[in-house]
Amino acid sequence: MRLLKKIFTRNSRPTEGGNFFVAIEKIIGSKPVNLKFYEKAFTHRSSNKTDDKGNPLNYERLEFLGDSMLSSVIAAHLYKEAPLGDEGYLTKMRSKIVSREHLNELGRDLHLIDYVESKVPSSHFGENIHGNIFEALVGAIFLDKGYAGCEEFIQKRVIIPYVDIARLEGKVISYKSLVIEWCQKEKKQFNFDVFDDNGNDGQRYFGVKLSIDDKVIAKSRATSKKKAEEIASKRAYFAFQEKINKI
Repeated sequence: MRLLKKIFTRNSRPTEGGNFFVAIEKIIGSKPVNLKFYEKAFTHRSSNKTDDKGNPLNYERLEFLGDSMLSSVIAAHLYKEAPLGDEGYLTKMRSKIVSREHLNELGRDLHLIDYVESKVPSSHFGENIHGNIFEALVGAIFLDKGYAGCEEFIQKRVIIPYVDIARLEGKVISYKSLVIEWCQKEKKQFNFDVFDDNGNDGQRYFGVKLSIDDKVIAKSRATSKKKAEEIASKRAYFAFQEKINKI
């Protein structure tokens, strides 16, 4: 993979065959039949490309398709491997596997961002670009190789290396969701007070104070409101862990 990364220029790539074909073959484990599906999967909207009918050519529609295929294959795997799990259990487990955090991890592990065609620097991409491209890649594989080929890729790249049902049972997807669920069940009032908390480095930060029953339980600071709320929720979770785990 390191050798392949060296032969690519950031934010550009060959559009036909050549190095891009080799990279895709390495990533998916077989030769692509129609490379155009994969070219689209790695094209950022900033490229402003369109097809001959004027339709946008970027990964966003493939991302939608790939998300559906991932959910389908993972659902089938869990249905088979967890015969005692009810609908709620299976849904929760699938959410853990296809969480945005996990999809970003998968995209980073495959270095997918190195093959994205874009008119903006990769440093301007949000963190979720890794997971978005991974989903688009899955969508491209489905169009290129059908359900069986898509399932084989997900088995190889997702299920076999990452899906351990016993370990996932104890994995928390969102501390914020856990804290809110507990507060609602226990009829406790909660509030996330979000405010600007900028430092001297020019980076924008957000501060959060999480209050439960009018008492500040946790504080946090991060580069996004969502991250700050999750960090504060995690701290609150550990403050009330024994009580929350009873729900």
